[in-house]
Amino acid sequence: MRLGPPDPNHLTAEQKRVHDIIASGPRGRVRGPLAIWLHRPELAEAAQALGAYCRYGSSLDPKLSELAILCMACVWQAEFEWWAHKPIALKAGLAPEIVEALKAGERPSFADREEAVVHDVVFALSRERRIPDELYAKGTDVLGAERLVDLVGLCGYYTLISMTLNAFDVSLPDGETYELTTR
Repeated sequence: MRLGPPDPNHLTAEQKRVHDIIASGPRGRVRGPLAIWLHRPELAEAAQALGAYCRYGSSLDPKLSELAILCMACVWQAEFEWWAHKPIALKAGLAPEIVEALKAGERPSFADREEAVVHDVVFALSRERRIPDELYAKGTDVLGAERLVDLVGLCGYYTLISMTLNAFDVSLPDGETYELTTR
């Protein structure tokens, strides 16, 4: 890890305030990129608010949100993100074979149209930097405009997450296995 979280015994008053906001929310703790952002508590506070919306307040159901998050982890090869969200995705009902296909770098075979659209939108945005017209039409048809907006917002937030994880080389907890890359 290039930059660890600030020492919990030496947080500034602002760092402590933001730490406590994050820890008392639905996440229940401060780790990964949120801990890194505490070096700039203003960033941590703003980003965690966006993240709380993307994870817990969006119009996407948890299974679709977690699928999108795992897709973003694959795009960015963000191991911590994958490690943190894989069990959440499985618990939310994402099929294990979808998770395994993503891990292998393959496009899963989807029985669910919503899952297929979420996957395709995430990868189109990440690779092509836009949503092609045909996919956009399919996305608005299958997800509707509101959920498509939330999906794009989630992609933006998890780009920030992934960049932070990769820039500061955030490691997995001791004893955990890297699944997307070899280290």
